[in-house]
Amino acid sequence: MENLKKAAEYILSSLKDGGADDAQVSVSEGRVEEFNVDAGEFSLIRSVFNSGASMKVIKDMRKGTAAVNQLDKEAVDNAVAECLAAAETGVRDEALSISQKEENLDFVSGALSPDKEAFFRSLIKFNDDVKEQFPEIMLEQVIASYSYGKHVFANTNGVLFTEEDGSYSVSIMYSAHNEENVTSFNCAAVDYLDPNQDILESADIRIMFERAVKELESKPFSGKFTGTAVFSPACLCDFISNITDSFAGDLALIEGTSPWKDSLGKEVAGKDFTLSVIPLSEDIVCGEKITSDGYKAENYDIIKDGILQSFCLSEYAARKTGLSRSPSTSGCVRVNEGEKSLQEIISGIENGILVCRFSGGEPAGNGDFSGVAKNSFLISDGKIAGAITETMISGNLAQMLKNINGISRESVNYGTCIMPYAAFDGITVSGAN
Repeated sequence: MENLKKAAEYILSSLKDGGADDAQVSVSEGRVEEFNVDAGEFSLIRSVFNSGASMKVIKDMRKGTAAVNQLDKEAVDNAVAECLAAAETGVRDEALSISQKEENLDFVSGALSPDKEAFFRSLIKFNDDVKEQFPEIMLEQVIASYSYGKHVFANTNGVLFTEEDGSYSVSIMYSAHNEENVTSFNCAAVDYLDPNQDILESADIRIMFERAVKELESKPFSGKFTGTAVFSPACLCDFISNITDSFAGDLALIEGTSPWKDSLGKEVAGKDFTLSVIPLSEDIVCGEKITSDGYKAENYDIIKDGILQSFCLSEYAARKTGLSRSPSTSGCVRVNEGEKSLQEIISGIENGILVCRFSGGEPAGNGDFSGVAKNSFLISDGKIAGAITETMISGNLAQMLKNINGISRESVNYGTCIMPYAAFDGITVSGAN
């Protein structure tokens, strides 16, 4: 860590000597131990070492940025020169700033050294378990890795944070096959700390494989109806990301396009809906400790009991809009569980769809969206009626949150976010053709 601190000190000094009024730098180094499986067979074992720095200057209220992926003096000096040159041609902006000094802290979390043998054994077990228990599942690619990193954030206001962490992760791309059919591919991913963890039993991987096998009997859907869409935890996580970006993020508030721009303290969702950013939760694996702006990260609520509590704004966007800076810039989010089981929610749906993957473009500024529901199942008269192919769904994100039909008491922890199943009324479902 001392070498990183010295590198940060050198970069800040060089930027100030070059004429910067304010400057900040993030310096890091780490390594990744990676195992790959392709088409069900081990294909790669490697160690990757990395280091680098990113820097920002403010000079005459103009910003310059630069990044470098190595820390030797020549590379760093070139990046410093590039950063200063960018500030000379930047646009003057009174909202530019760097973080103010509060309390300088050192953060340590996670697994700081890998147990490669245990981790590899768990991957072998997973590969063997899938072959034995799910012969129809083809592991198209599995990337299993241990990541360790050290990070220093510093600026010319005297801010100095250090962070050290390590964790394991598995990312899986898979499909199901039999003699007649092949399903659409799907993906699963989870982060964790125990190298002996049973991967098949992690998150909802087993459930996803079970559904993929059922998808081999998929049938085309024809017709059209407006009903209830139940989003799987992984799919809900993607939709929540779209909602926070489109309605509560920097660009939406700076440009004034957010439907929520005047809704702080007002109802924007059903009363059972609570959305929180939780990087410091014990349930999150090595969550954000230092915001990208250079502050200590904190947990906070975006929506609580349906009421909009906060936007998701960087310090720059907060200064630009006159609103408050978010206590975290993390994507580690949680939707609180509800009181009903998934089965109870489904049993109350007359016409609907269980959406396990969504493929579509960015939503419109007002929240309108449309796309293809993949790896999904029709719901009819309170029961899962079967897997369906290439079915379109459409609706409006803002209205969807107000039309909550139910939130499950089951939830899935992916290590980076925690999500239940959630059902929303008013979704249009139609055959893709």
